[in-house]
Amino acid sequence: MLPFIDIESLRFELPELLWLLAVPVGLLAFWVWQLARRRADVRRLTRHRKLPLRERFQYFGGLLFWLCVILAMASAIVAIARPYARVTLLRTAGVDLVILQDGSASMHVRDVTGDRWQRSMRFVRLLGDALSWQEDRVALALFAHLAAPQIRLTKDPNTFFFFLDHLDTTPPFRLEEDTTWDTNIESGIHWGLRLIEKDEELHGPSANAKVFVLVSDGQAWSGEVKESLAEAKQRGIPMYVVGVGTTAGGLIPEPPRRDVTAATGPGAPSPPLPPVHSALDRSSLNVIATAGGGYYFELDREPDRAIASTIINAARQRAGTRGVEERNEELYWRFLVVSAALLLVGILFVRESAELWIQMVGAAVVLVIVWNVIR
Repeated sequence: MLPFIDIESLRFELPELLWLLAVPVGLLAFWVWQLARRRADVRRLTRHRKLPLRERFQYFGGLLFWLCVILAMASAIVAIARPYARVTLLRTAGVDLVILQDGSASMHVRDVTGDRWQRSMRFVRLLGDALSWQEDRVALALFAHLAAPQIRLTKDPNTFFFFLDHLDTTPPFRLEEDTTWDTNIESGIHWGLRLIEKDEELHGPSANAKVFVLVSDGQAWSGEVKESLAEAKQRGIPMYVVGVGTTAGGLIPEPPRRDVTAATGPGAPSPPLPPVHSALDRSSLNVIATAGGGYYFELDREPDRAIASTIINAARQRAGTRGVEERNEELYWRFLVVSAALLLVGILFVRESAELWIQMVGAAVVLVIVWNVIR
């Protein structure tokens, strides 16, 4: 939000304290008189003193230190009078981040730290930490053969991180279910669109920039992905794809055996399944990102924070505005900052130890004023 201060609306909560400005005004007049005397002395000295080389004199000498002290005093007095003014804020829209998280059987492969699911959850959590949560919102949908929406669009970080705490270790789709052994990205995109549509039904159109973030290994995906991508692109929603896993891959853990009663009799265990190898399908994920108007990233090839920042910054560039908001804002802290800055600048012009002690006393006085104002 970009603030614009209306100077004409400037007011003070404690205007009776402004009479103290008479002290720095009197000191400033005395400082000007001292400067005029110094310049007169320099002119008189150069006129009567003859040297083989041209003698140079500093224009202000040590007076700049005292000017900084006087101005810092004036700024501190204005601060304790508690100024406020009407501030106009141009409110920029936020980001609607819809995370489509792969929860299929291949996400159990341990070719990354932990497994692919746990690695994905660490990235999703960091993605949430990178949001401002003022106007930004997040939704989450999991998918395998079918999609399962978890969180509607919300700007409550507690809701988002609560769900992540319960999804950190294993995905909700069980390995023994046949539907888990499929990566239907089309279903995930479809439900991502449904989440946005449902939010518009409940709250009306939002000015936030909408973005899909697909986190998947891309292994054995099915469904009409092109149709869903075309629908998302038609609505102006880009698709950013984050790949998890390695091209070397690994074996999917064998699911718990189920009883087979028809062929082998009651209580007999099912025959073991042949091992299934899964590797990161980088090429298909690249195609999805390109067709969706976004970019492809890969975990552990570049830092998670860099990926999250790139996605969020790209979304913010597409965000609109939420109009103009006017409110009264206290300005005392701005004058305190100016006062402290002037004292620091004054140190650069200190010539004598006595002036340094005066500067330290002035800094202590400003700290006391700050403490009384903000407590």
